[in-house]
Amino acid sequence: MKRQSRDSINDIWGERSPHGPEQPWPVRVDEALSDDPERWVRGTCVLCSNGCGLDIGVKAGKIVGVRGLATDVTNRGRLGPKGLHGWVANDSPDRLTKPLIRRDGQLQEASWDEAMDLIVQKSKQIIEQHTSLGLGFYTSGQLFLEEYYTLGVLGKAGLGTPHMDGNTRLCTATAAAALKETFGSDGQPGSYEDLDVTDCVMHVGHNIASQQTVLWSRILDRLASPNPPKVIVIDPRRTFTAEHATVHLVPRVGTNVAVLNGLMHLIIQAGTVDKGFLDAHTVGYETLKQTVEKYTPEYVEQLSGVPAAELRRAGEILAHTRTLVSTVLQGVYQSMQATAAAVQVNNLHLIRGLIGKPGSGILQMNGQPTAQNTRETGADGDLPGFRNWGNPEHIQQLAKLWNVPVNKIPHWSPPTHAMQIWRYAEQGSIKLLWIQATNPAVSMPDLGRIRRILQQEDLFVVVQDAFMTETARYADVVLPAAIWGEKTGTFTNVSRTVHISCKAIEPPGEARSDLDIFLDYARRMDFRDQDGQPLIKWHDSESAFEAWKECTRGRPCDYTGLTYEKLLAGSGIPWPVNEQHPDGTVRLYTDFVFPTSADYAETYGQDFDTGAAVTAEEYKANDPKGKAMIKAADHREPHEVPDDEYPLWLTTGRQVYHFHTRTKTGRSKELQDAAPDAFVQLSPEDAERYGIENDDWILVESRRGLVIERALIGNIEPGLVFIPWHYGSWDDPSRPRAANELTITEWDPVSKQPHFKYAAVRISKYDAKAAMPQGLLGRAVEAVQGLVSGEAAPATVGSKAQGPQPKTTQRVDG
Repeated sequence: MKRQSRDSINDIWGERSPHGPEQPWPVRVDEALSDDPERWVRGTCVLCSNGCGLDIGVKAGKIVGVRGLATDVTNRGRLGPKGLHGWVANDSPDRLTKPLIRRDGQLQEASWDEAMDLIVQKSKQIIEQHTSLGLGFYTSGQLFLEEYYTLGVLGKAGLGTPHMDGNTRLCTATAAAALKETFGSDGQPGSYEDLDVTDCVMHVGHNIASQQTVLWSRILDRLASPNPPKVIVIDPRRTFTAEHATVHLVPRVGTNVAVLNGLMHLIIQAGTVDKGFLDAHTVGYETLKQTVEKYTPEYVEQLSGVPAAELRRAGEILAHTRTLVSTVLQGVYQSMQATAAAVQVNNLHLIRGLIGKPGSGILQMNGQPTAQNTRETGADGDLPGFRNWGNPEHIQQLAKLWNVPVNKIPHWSPPTHAMQIWRYAEQGSIKLLWIQATNPAVSMPDLGRIRRILQQEDLFVVVQDAFMTETARYADVVLPAAIWGEKTGTFTNVSRTVHISCKAIEPPGEARSDLDIFLDYARRMDFRDQDGQPLIKWHDSESAFEAWKECTRGRPCDYTGLTYEKLLAGSGIPWPVNEQHPDGTVRLYTDFVFPTSADYAETYGQDFDTGAAVTAEEYKANDPKGKAMIKAADHREPHEVPDDEYPLWLTTGRQVYHFHTRTKTGRSKELQDAAPDAFVQLSPEDAERYGIENDDWILVESRRGLVIERALIGNIEPGLVFIPWHYGSWDDPSRPRAANELTITEWDPVSKQPHFKYAAVRISKYDAKAAMPQGLLGRAVEAVQGLVSGEAAPATVGSKAQGPQPKTTQRVDG
């Protein structure tokens, strides 16, 4: 690196800029360059869900660096380690540059016409023989809004398939579900700006210091100020975030509902509920009050392991704070009772009346930078514009907008969530699975099962990506995709702030943007509206954005006042942006009117325990008419618990230097050197029990698979082990190391989000110098390596039946 403003590897969050509640967050421009740019192009970082504005430096047709955008409301010039170093992946020598088709068991180079004609031929053949129910789409949280909307329209109005979802189901489905259940619609009530003025911050299952480093810098700056907020952290590990907590609650995995019920019990006991707010603006409080009555600190300690005295400390803060910002992430979303637990965070705010005011907001966080847009546009299991699957008028609105018959849009049953899509593929009813910009062969639970599904001879797999991922190696067709910096589009962060990211360089070789690929598919499939005109009437990102705006008119996520020109003016802008809010909307529900009316709500709700849907008739009979809905829940035990055979809990998570399966960050020397490998984190007590020392090799086994990792001792509770899930086999096929070899195929009944945060495992010391692995271990290593060793050339990758062909000290947090 020729020049960088700071060493973000060793100084993750940078220098402090203390400021009080009445002062704006000071500017600090971070940059990292390999050469002096000839020009700067507006962009936005896509390597976490924070959505930081930046400029892309370009020289001689290549990206040579980035700098933070000083005028942007999200980051005020700051960038984290991934943002400062991840851009080098664009110029990686192993980028995919030509389409590949599997011929005689090998992936071989082909033309775009050959690849697209084959996909279209297969699509039409499957539709003719099995209807559009034979087609499934599994997308990402990395595409742009315009691409998602195009995908949603071609799937829902072109093909008419309900089988559309993405890896956002793994990370943010519960965020959407919880917001719908409480407020009637998706959309974060609070904003990042609330952190600048709040008296208290509560992080529930959210290690913000690692997952949104710039947002944590914002909090650190408040903590360094003369009037710092109190911080409550609920997390089973002592993370970077927990180190700064006023109170750190350490529950057993799977007990979030018990802990949150206990906190609300204490608030009610303290007599600080806002009865006037509850009576005027909510329904359901009395049921909640009755439910949490038994969750005394002593009972919560029995259920969760959280000491009663610590729960009381946190309850005292929450009962008397004047303002509160809560953030929630995977420690809730990927655990037992995900939606029920996330809703209890909403309830805690409602019973105190701490919403819709400066310093009081809820951030049901996203795990990916464009996850919000999959939900908004209908590229997943939602309807575009936060419309309701159960409301015939909402379906009619889309049919009119797209000029297609109402029955073309699949609404006869709930949309197919990701876990069910994979089940249908396993059963053989989905015949073509099109995967874009995601790597389920590393990110899905129970990877042995996912590999078996991908290898099925009757499943035609299309992978659209920039690299030969573990998943792409199983594909029948691989489409080389342009990535960030090589295309233009918009996306929306957790704070509802819409950013634009512009094309700075040409994609390598014949790689194409995802938008161009979808538009090409739609043309070749000859999708038409009722008047015989092309169904998709846009041709580039800006015209797609204009079409999307019309889809949002009058809906909660109203984009109609936005333009590309406006977004290029100096900062992202939070929706809704329309005639009433021409400059955007910092926080929602300032009038305490919520989108819960029966004719407007995005959902009628579901039962937390069974997932059974509330019918339209039931909902209308108790129409909240603009009031928030308080929904109570009792604690339920996780579906798999430790026993004599598998005596330890496993939980998984992320590291500060990597994003998802390291497709980009693993190709940055700085980031990869900082976190080169996976590990098993365990307590000193468990290490002593098993005779393990730091850096020893450990064999970790569950009922589904095994991994071999180095030991890292400390900062975790006895009985629990942690493994980061980023690491697959693309750069090291020598051993099984993907954490999801171990995880379970279970999901939340409401959000359908998989449970990655708990599983029962056993550990043992492993002799890495032992002879060739045998039995189960040998089969596991073979599954990772494939049957053929050595580097695979891009034009000839190993056969689908064989599976993928193979091509320390570190910092830790998760």
